[in-house]
Amino acid sequence: MFKNLRLTCDEATMICDKSQYGASTLLNGLKLNIHFIGCKKCFLYTKQNVKLTDLYKGYSHSCKGEKHTLSLEEKEVLKKLLLKS
Repeated sequence: MFKNLRLTCDEATMICDKSQYGASTLLNGLKLNIHFIGCKKCFLYTKQNVKLTDLYKGYSHSCKGEKHTLSLEEKEVLKKLLLKS
């Protein structure tokens, strides 16, 4: 019965990544938490992954109002450089 709840570390990190974006199921979340009991490395990975995601989201909100595009002149120069190669 409990064999179904076991995860490898690769599976645990995949579930961790999916759960960051809400793509993980409740059963996978349960399996992940059970895996954390015996694997502190995966727990640390998840903790660090959450921190990095929060840092990125904080940064991305501050620059959403800015447009990050090339000017028409820069685009033309880039096109000419690409055609040369």
